[in-house]
Amino acid sequence: MKLAVLFPGMGYHMDKPLLYYAKDLAAVCGYEIMVADYGELPRGVKGSPEKMKDAFEKALKNSLESLAEVKWENYKELLFISKSIGTAVSSAVADKLQLKTKNIYFTPVGETFLFPLQKGIAFHGTADTWADTKTVQTGCETYGISLYITEGVNHSMENDDTIANIRVLEQIMKQVKQYIE
Repeated sequence: MKLAVLFPGMGYHMDKPLLYYAKDLAAVCGYEIMVADYGELPRGVKGSPEKMKDAFEKALKNSLESLAEVKWENYKELLFISKSIGTAVSSAVADKLQLKTKNIYFTPVGETFLFPLQKGIAFHGTADTWADTKTVQTGCETYGISLYITEGVNHSMENDDTIANIRVLEQIMKQVKQYIE
């Protein structure tokens, strides 16, 4: 059995393109799907290290509670798919529970690299105002994570050109599919 656990962003939920299609690809590849539940998180965290820390701590606590009944040993393969703050939460969950996971990190935030990360693939846009490109590059190099950088897209891996966004999403999902398979 294989399990994929999704860790959304604070404002980037399961119905948004990166997570929606990654979840679909994982399901098609035979993964059982679960979503970590963060509960209610503080708003207005951008630019506030205190609020970001609070949001992370609540998301981690609630994720661990929502995943407490999972029989991890029943799965031969674990895939963590995470977005934004979820990249930090998923890494902390894997570390606390001592799980060996494959990982897809969508737009990791700087705080993600404060945890011992497991190998995986990451996606980052150069117009991301939540995470500096150099920080993400250095963090990914440190942990041996393959990083795919897209010029001119933001924290949602988008810009103002809808058709271009669809092409970016297609390229990302091709990489995700290849990694999952």
